[in-house]
Amino acid sequence: MHLSRRSLLASTSLAAVPAAPRHRERPRTGFERLAADGYALLAGQKVGVVTNPTGVTRDAEHIVDVMHRDPRVGLTAVFGPEHGFRGTAQAGGSEGRYDDPATGLPVYDTYLKSGRPLADVFAASGVDTVVFDIQDVGARFYTYIWTLYDCMEAAAAAGLRCVVLDRPNPVTGRAATGPVLHRGFATFVGRQPIAQSHGMTVAELARLFDGEFLTAPVELDVVAMTGWRRSQWYDAAGLPWVPPSPNMPTPDTALVYSGTCLFEGTNLSEGRGTTRPFELLGAEGLDGRWAAAANALGLPGVRFREAYFAPTFSKFQGRTVGGVQIHVHDRDAFDPVRTGVALLVTAKRVWSGFAWRADHWIDKLTGSTWVRTAIDAGAGPDEVVAGWQAELEAFRRVRKEYLLYR
Repeated sequence: MHLSRRSLLASTSLAAVPAAPRHRERPRTGFERLAADGYALLAGQKVGVVTNPTGVTRDAEHIVDVMHRDPRVGLTAVFGPEHGFRGTAQAGGSEGRYDDPATGLPVYDTYLKSGRPLADVFAASGVDTVVFDIQDVGARFYTYIWTLYDCMEAAAAAGLRCVVLDRPNPVTGRAATGPVLHRGFATFVGRQPIAQSHGMTVAELARLFDGEFLTAPVELDVVAMTGWRRSQWYDAAGLPWVPPSPNMPTPDTALVYSGTCLFEGTNLSEGRGTTRPFELLGAEGLDGRWAAAANALGLPGVRFREAYFAPTFSKFQGRTVGGVQIHVHDRDAFDPVRTGVALLVTAKRVWSGFAWRADHWIDKLTGSTWVRTAIDAGAGPDEVVAGWQAELEAFRRVRKEYLLYR
């Protein structure tokens, strides 16, 4: 990685690094600050917003509805990511091109579009400025941050400005953990070499993307939050939780997701089709031995309960499976990525039916072959985690240059 100052040069009064917050100051999102400033940053612009149901105010009103009725904003288009602008599509789907019934605004589909095709969508919409406001969950393989990356790249290609409105990382921004993506494994669940749990907000990621990865600089403004500290969990923000996707129902899901999403790369259920996706894991043939083996590791901040469930869709639909439910009792001590690896190791040890997906999707999720091959070779959780530490430390050094909050 190289260090560039491009994103630091694209600052405005709203994008400046905030001072240390006053004691118990309520965090204010990027949108709150933008609106309080009378949308001055968007004055005279034809604006398109990349967003989904999470783009809400503190009063749970969608920012598109708020901006549409405000004459100070020239809002002319909306761009929907995976799951869609209004969130009607399941994983791997989108809403397509339509006119929003509530506002009459044209909604364009960005899902799986990047580069010139996405730049053409922006050009066809007639916007001057692309605004991004989506709640992230802190994991590299959650696709919205790569929608951000693709939109920044396409905006640069189309000669458009990009404004990123910040929101909290719901699982804190204390540290980056987990393996770093190798570029040969780049997909839409990981475009560039960042850590599996990146510990950044979307505005910080936008600065990192612009400074390190974009092939051409974009005209970038970020509207930072005030009052948010890196150690804060989502509930400290006093904001409503809107599920960013159908299988991310609560902040508890986000807490475990950067580790247990790895089970998408196996033949076990990752809990889709239950009320506790990514907290319930299992398969036919698994029993209480798995919970016992996982608990025997003494992982900090978490316990595992023997559990049985019948998913209503996805893997094992309508069939009863055995496995574990994850119970986090100390979220400050809990390490989701190490826990996810430990659960893979113990599942393979106690269940002869364990298998990776035939397409080696686990390598795309973890960013290399290391986790899969190490576990297949009999490595324990500590050995697997040790294998990515040098690359993680290198990423942490680069990451530090782009952080906005203390």
